[in-house]
Amino acid sequence: MDLRLLRYFIAVAEEGHITRAAERLGMQQPPLSQQIKILERELGVQLFRRKPRGVELTDAGRAFLGEAREIFTKFDHAVDTARRASRGELGKLSIGISSTAHFIPLVPRLIREFRESYPQVSIDLQEAGSSELIELARLGQLDIVFIRKLFAPVPGLAAMHLLDESMVVALPSTHALAPRKTIPLKALSEEIFITYRRPEGPGLSDVIEAACHAAGFSLRSGQEAPRPASALNLVAAGNGICIVPASLQRMQLDGVLYRPLASGSQLKAPLHLISRRNDGSPVLRNFLKMVARMPKSSMASGHPLYSTI
Repeated sequence: MDLRLLRYFIAVAEEGHITRAAERLGMQQPPLSQQIKILERELGVQLFRRKPRGVELTDAGRAFLGEAREIFTKFDHAVDTARRASRGELGKLSIGISSTAHFIPLVPRLIREFRESYPQVSIDLQEAGSSELIELARLGQLDIVFIRKLFAPVPGLAAMHLLDESMVVALPSTHALAPRKTIPLKALSEEIFITYRRPEGPGLSDVIEAACHAAGFSLRSGQEAPRPASALNLVAAGNGICIVPASLQRMQLDGVLYRPLASGSQLKAPLHLISRRNDGSPVLRNFLKMVARMPKSSMASGHPLYSTI
């Protein structure tokens, strides 16, 4: 059934007069009368009784009016839902966060601001290692991924370099270097480093090893930790030292002290946002636009840079 017939019927029922209903609908009276007859013929019932000064609903017409109004309410809701979904105001966003990225204030702030701007978008959060997150994004199971380092382009994925975060040395509280306010990287040449297991954190591991090599020494690796946050517990136990992004200082552990690296150290922990290239999702597009609009000065730390690969 043509929805226009329902609209015509509701207008006539509410006006109680075909001429006034035609004026309300912006059409002539004869075509409207014809459309009402077509509707009655399709239904096989009489909807109106004609009176000298208008029309009135029959019992069948009154019953049909309630249902017709409900149909239009549902139809209008369906139209509104479709339009809002096309604008990215409804839907789902799946976000993956690497083991250290969620410590950066920028990451939860972006998610919180997106929730506030699009409260009817469902957000699913998942934490995993960088390699796993990249693979899930490539397979389309994650829309957005926050990771530390992307060493090579991945077909089908785009990367936005958000910031470079300073790194600090995590020391046992009784360590000989603990009294120093800052520590040159070269002063760590004889230390045993708690390192990050490669499948979980190849990005930071390679960044740290390259910086040590540039400082003139090879990193002496001790026990491996599954991820940087776990490495801090090994530092607290006196198993060695580790270099972590500055945002991990928010993890206050008994027996662990954090010290900045001396000025001149170029050791930084980057943060990248990974998404599927040319993805048509309006929800994803809104998130990326929000990030792109964010002033660089509002980034949490480091030097924000934007690039696409």
